[in-house]
Amino acid sequence: MTDAPLLIGLSAVMVAADAETPHVLCTRRDTGIAALPFGAFDPTQHRTFELALRGWVREQTGFEIGYVEQLYTFGDKDRETPEATVADAPTDARVISVGYLALTPDRSDVEAGFDAQWRSWFDFFPWEDHREGRPSVIDEMIAPQLTTWAAGSETRLDRARLAFGLDGNEWVEERALERYELLYEAGLVEECARDAGLPSSTVPLGRPMASDHRRILATAIGRLRGKIKYRPVVFELMPQRFTLSALQHVTEAVLGRALHKQNFRRALERTGLVEGTGQMQAQTGGRPAELHRFKRELLRRTAAGGVSTPSQRRD
Repeated sequence: MTDAPLLIGLSAVMVAADAETPHVLCTRRDTGIAALPFGAFDPTQHRTFELALRGWVREQTGFEIGYVEQLYTFGDKDRETPEATVADAPTDARVISVGYLALTPDRSDVEAGFDAQWRSWFDFFPWEDHREGRPSVIDEMIAPQLTTWAAGSETRLDRARLAFGLDGNEWVEERALERYELLYEAGLVEECARDAGLPSSTVPLGRPMASDHRRILATAIGRLRGKIKYRPVVFELMPQRFTLSALQHVTEAVLGRALHKQNFRRALERTGLVEGTGQMQAQTGGRPAELHRFKRELLRRTAAGGVSTPSQRRD
């Protein structure tokens, strides 16, 4: 029996955020479906995975990656079904994908000639945005369907309750991957029907992505949400000069929940991560706000922590 050829692919979750939306850079397949920048690793041409990744992202989107870290290795059998994600790959190839998380403060328009665009990650995960309260899609669509799917299995019911904060359980924003995988297992996302060769759902939950790219994106969201709290990675999404309000709004966009303004600022001051520049930025309809900077030199002297994320109280 001949072993199937093994191919290594590299996927990039490239994230930028503003006060309103966390964005992910997507390419588009011939079918029009969104995909992450992706390319094969060639050991004869590429010295390292990261250099290969930077080359593929540049070639497919025109962007240069700044901050990047390895995310996870995705190697489940048939994970690339039904569409191979490596051009000219043998039909029996086993594709292993190494995912990377890249952060950038620059969400400039994609240049002409590149079939790529920035998309809100809430387009793919509408149940993840709790800044204005619990999204209606959870209680109106997701909870009833998960309850039906889990009927008779206390284990399944417990997983649904914990993942989606049902029956009084706390919503934990880092569980983005757990939530997506639960919806996939329950057959409630389009990728599940597609991979099984079944008709698409008439009421899809979020926009689908090519191959298992929505799973990779969910992994990145959970990683970034967790890491914000213990490492100063949120500043990789900020310009060199920013207001404290802008910093809070970007943090809220990534976490998908509102923060308590005064507590956020008090905790931020205690970290010593930012300092005022003395420059002011005019605010529409309000007083000018001071511009601040991230004290990046701290990273050379110590393992700087993250930012505190105190929730906003809701009556």
